Amino acid sequence: MALLAYVLVLLMLCSALAVQLSAPRLGEGIARISVAASAVTFALAVVLFAWRLGTGDAQLFGIGLGLFTLYVDALSTLMAVLVSAVGLVVHVFSVRYMQDDPAYTRFFVLLDAIIGVILLMVLAGDLLTLLLGWHLLGVCLYFLLNHDMRRPAANRYAFWTLFTHRVGDLPLLAAIALIYHAYGTLSLPAVFEAVAAAPDKTTLLGLPLAETLGLLVLLAAFAKSAQFPLHTWLPYTMDGPTPVSALMHAGIVNAGGFLINRFAPLFVETQSVLLLAFAVGLITTIMGSLMMLMQSDIKKALGYSTMGQMGYMVMECGLGAFSLAIYHLIAHGVFKATLFLGSGAIIANARKDPNIPEGEIYKFMVERKVPHPPLSWVVFAAITITVPLIIVFGAHQLVDEGFLHHQGALILLLFGWITGAQTLFFVYKIGGERPFTVLLYVALSFTAVILTYVVVGHAFDALLFPDPAFREALYRAASVNATTFALVLVLLMVLISAGWLVVFRSEAAQQPLTRRFRELHLRLYALLSRELYVADFYSRLAEQLLAASRRLNAWLRWV
Repeated sequence: MALLAYVLVLLMLCSALAVQLSAPRLGEGIARISVAASAVTFALAVVLFAWRLGTGDAQLFGIGLGLFTLYVDALSTLMAVLVSAVGLVVHVFSVRYMQDDPAYTRFFVLLDAIIGVILLMVLAGDLLTLLLGWHLLGVCLYFLLNHDMRRPAANRYAFWTLFTHRVGDLPLLAAIALIYHAYGTLSLPAVFEAVAAAPDKTTLLGLPLAETLGLLVLLAAFAKSAQFPLHTWLPYTMDGPTPVSALMHAGIVNAGGFLINRFAPLFVETQSVLLLAFAVGLITTIMGSLMMLMQSDIKKALGYSTMGQMGYMVMECGLGAFSLAIYHLIAHGVFKATLFLGSGAIIANARKDPNIPEGEIYKFMVERKVPHPPLSWVVFAAITITVPLIIVFGAHQLVDEGFLHHQGALILLLFGWITGAQTLFFVYKIGGERPFTVLLYVALSFTAVILTYVVVGHAFDALLFPDPAFREALYRAASVNATTFALVLVLLMVLISAGWLVVFRSEAAQQPLTRRFRELHLRLYALLSRELYVADFYSRLAEQLLAASRRLNAWLRWV
């Protein structure tokens, strides 16, 4: 299996070389080489994953140098299947989509190269190999985003992405240096064993080593996964080719979730670092979701949606639900890649024929006619608040009773409750003559989604972290004082319930809150439309740095 693992990594890199060398002779036929290599890579990834399930033990393979080792475990093989599957779909899609592009060959060379680099990163068994894949990923992405070099916007934002990713390289490089200084090894299994053996070890300036390393790993993950305030690169990458936007979800923008999970044995020994992941992920989730709703460009809306989902993924890690974050990573990656690949056809069809079926949703969205259902808003509010709570609580109790003993699980239940309540509120908002029928369909759909989420999440727990004690330790590392947590949770539930009641009453009285607080609403809209002025701050900072460099050059007489 050692040979299979190395072939899996090298196949796409060899394909990139073969495409480049064969281009003068084959022309557009080079796409067949690329697609064939991608298909074989996917098949090998599935075989490797099946072999890992059969053996049950993680194994480290090397070539005798101590470097370029590959670590074959459940996480790496599962990620390899995701990367190769999405890569195969993008390859097939790109054959015709990029057909008239003058840089057809270069695109497939870069496409093969970046998939090979991602596979190297997820299968890396030592820290230098991991850093190599992590760094080259940003470099390959830069060239793919800047594929059309004639577009100034593509050039600018590709460089912006490259710079942000290089910022994310620095914390990981610092973490690797501290690890080697402390333990004298770069092998991932050996590092994790050393951390578990001496969790209280200190580093430079007497800082706790585990906490410091955990913080550095999180910072690296934040930059790659577009977390606030390092999020600005992601929404502006939409100037790149559509296949690249889809490929972003094959271990590129979601690489941060993989990195945090790879260092899960390190985070077990931390005390408060995961709280930072929760806070940053929560802010990113809210910002991405709000700014998604404000976009008129479908690809940019999908980009902000990805930002929000990546925030939710990091937040799940911050709550101790590491395996749930991987499930989220895979499900969202497949779903959002499909949306990006289909976005162009949807836009083209909508321009020719909107084909919007007239109905209650059409009247609400287009005509703004809101025939409220013949049902008291008090009853509807009670249903909206209680039914989702019963569904999310019952689903988790049905699958795993012990799940509710974790603080992180209760926070996830809170978000599930809010999501379900928002869905039911929309049923009330659009109105209709058969509210109970629509409510029943929505409740059944929500139940199916929650049950699937819980069952699959529990299966991922058993797959990625089969040791129950280890899973408990992850949740403990993400916990806070029990009394404080209980008080905050109860307060949040009361405030959210009260908020829903106010919203329902305002809608029933035909006085939406946005109308009553119009000035505040406009100010908030303006603030969010400028992304809290984070991008403006970065642009201003860049201008100041360039001006300072010009003054320095003139003073030193370099120019």
